[in-house]
Amino acid sequence: MDREKFRKYGYKLVDWVADYLETVEKYPVKSTVEPGEIKAKLPSSPPQHPEEMDRILEDFEKIIIPGITHWQHPGWFAYFPANNSPASILGELLAAGLGTQGMVWQTSPAATELEEVVMDWLRQMIGLPEGWAGVIQDTASTATLCALLAAREKVTGFKVNETGFEKPLRVYASREAHSSVEKGVKIAGFGRKNLVYIPVDDEFAMIPGELERAIEEDLRNGLQPACVVATVGTTSSGAVDPLRPIGEICQKYGVWLHVDAAYAGTAAILPEKRWALDGAELADSLVFNPHKWMLTNFDCSAFFVKDPQVLTRTFEIHPEYLKTGVDAVVKNFRDWGIQLGRRFRALKLWFVLRTYGVEGIKKIIRRHIHLAEIFRDELQQDGRFEIMAPVYFSLVCFRLKAGRPEEVLNELNRHLLERVNSTGKLFMTHTTLDGKYTLRLVVGQRTTEERHVRQALEIIKEKAGELLGSS
Repeated sequence: MDREKFRKYGYKLVDWVADYLETVEKYPVKSTVEPGEIKAKLPSSPPQHPEEMDRILEDFEKIIIPGITHWQHPGWFAYFPANNSPASILGELLAAGLGTQGMVWQTSPAATELEEVVMDWLRQMIGLPEGWAGVIQDTASTATLCALLAAREKVTGFKVNETGFEKPLRVYASREAHSSVEKGVKIAGFGRKNLVYIPVDDEFAMIPGELERAIEEDLRNGLQPACVVATVGTTSSGAVDPLRPIGEICQKYGVWLHVDAAYAGTAAILPEKRWALDGAELADSLVFNPHKWMLTNFDCSAFFVKDPQVLTRTFEIHPEYLKTGVDAVVKNFRDWGIQLGRRFRALKLWFVLRTYGVEGIKKIIRRHIHLAEIFRDELQQDGRFEIMAPVYFSLVCFRLKAGRPEEVLNELNRHLLERVNSTGKLFMTHTTLDGKYTLRLVVGQRTTEERHVRQALEIIKEKAGELLGSS
């Protein structure tokens, strides 16, 4: 493709994206294709000769778009958001055009130093102490794995990297912790049986006393406590583990504390929500995702550590072909995580922070929280529904109860979710809380307005009425 064709189709695709962001509401939120339907429309072997871009774009519209579930739809209330914004998209476009591979400072000084700056901006925004340092990872799952590996090395005097495990090491998390903790425990070599699940209270938060009992029991049995993963904003219910007492226990026993604030960490930029990170200064590492709730398109995960030397000592290697003359005075982010090659993610984050400013982001987060509270309050006034967990941020967990016996409620709510999602106007997901099938509605999409939340309420109530009438 020559320069003129690139310019022509570049303009065309920017126009397409601009139109998409404005008209995405016309699509069903969740794709309606059947399994295998997209593959059946694609050739089974690669093209042997060049194809025209017009043909490729035609197939994009006809084949790919029907198989897209639209995360940027204002009726997106599922999982947690994976947001974007025009500023972030433009930053990503420039990063793709530059094609930077920022593994070390020398390979693009601006990539490294901009990342240092924007990560320190984020540190200030959520109230972490001075001295903490940050690095952009792809996802919170990777950040949590990095924390587990650093904890493993610190507690063993960096011996596992050299000689392997000498005895079992224990990791602790609440039973509401994200599944990436279990995955990380397996990958890091701890072994799944050494992941200890700590009981939670009535609000689904870890009970510190139970954590301390588990640690003491392991010590009596000759096991080595290594890491605690506390969650601020659990996936199922939005619960907040109490960081201060957990942190004090970790300091008492010399255990690494990692805080998973992937979703809710963004809310800590609001003074009224900063309580959720009370005690975070006692932690050793923390992660939150700007790609969830801070208008930065996927992927961009902010990982912070109190002592960067532990992290770099865990990951650093020094092959001759990567040595440069400035290594002693710069940061080489290849030593801050698993990847050697690194995308220029800081550029889109920089675009977002400068375009919206801290106050602009605060305004959007407050709006989402307010809309979630409207949704919760409306359901509470409708006696057929039950709120299943406290609403701290923008996640509302609820179920249809309507005086029905407990033994039929799981199936009843499963049917309700299917009927609601089948409208194409909104998309929600579910979880289980204390064994109860629970519907989740999370407000976090940049363009979601009050009318979309009220439409969701209308549809949920309508489908609930239909379901109760037929049961």
